[in-house]
Amino acid sequence: MKSIFSKLIVLCFFLSVSFVSQSQEFQGKAYYLTKSTMDLGRWGARLSEAQKKQVMARMKNRLEKTYVLTFNKTESFFKEDEKLDAMSGATDSWGKNFTQGDSYKNVKDTALVQSQEFYGKKFLVKDKLQKIDWQLGSETKQIGNYTCFKAMALIPSDELSWYNFSWDKLRRQTPEKDSLGNDVIPEIKMTQVEAWYTPQVPVSHGPSEFWGLPGLILEVSADNTTILCSKLVINPKETVDIEAPKRGEEIDKENYQATVVEKMKDFRNNRGGRRRG
Repeated sequence: MKSIFSKLIVLCFFLSVSFVSQSQEFQGKAYYLTKSTMDLGRWGARLSEAQKKQVMARMKNRLEKTYVLTFNKTESFFKEDEKLDAMSGATDSWGKNFTQGDSYKNVKDTALVQSQEFYGKKFLVKDKLQKIDWQLGSETKQIGNYTCFKAMALIPSDELSWYNFSWDKLRRQTPEKDSLGNDVIPEIKMTQVEAWYTPQVPVSHGPSEFWGLPGLILEVSADNTTILCSKLVINPKETVDIEAPKRGEEIDKENYQATVVEKMKDFRNNRGGRRRG
């Protein structure tokens, strides 16, 4: 039954695409709100409720963000709508080192071009889009004026946050040994993703790293983050040229990650040296 349903969804998608293709100027703009939760761990257990609220208030500009996705039939451009930190009146310069930069996707060529800035240096990350094996479901819900269908996927966690850094990721790069002294191959962490897409907007685009469904993704949840479309405009009065970022040192995702890791190793070692001195 699910197989028949999936085929019907795909058929509707291609019929919609043929309809949309009659308008060469087809374009859309989707506005997304992201909300993340943060586990304060053992450190947070020592804080009072008032202190926890202060920490969460300070972190609000990292945990709640707004983005704009501009798209046509094959291309999209995903950009953060930056806002000032309500507490300090400044942008979050430290967090910016580990957040997603302006992202261009071409679903026809499965191409990704993303601008990243790390410690004042600009990079232009060029790579293939992460392939996502979506499982289409029959469950539906309404988001705004659009009927959305549910889809699920399991994606390697590191692929979803390749532009980010965590000390845990660094620890996992040092192979553990078994009782015989052999290297233990680390388990690949997977993240379960739940997405809601609408065939009423027949494009394969979505926010952040997500794409490849038979309709625009209006909501997606992965790990501790939910991204929800708050406003959708089809064929706005003013069209925007969708172009890939052009500035920065060209690099692929793997080498960009290696660059970040090496920089953070230096940061850790230098900080440890100062403490010993």
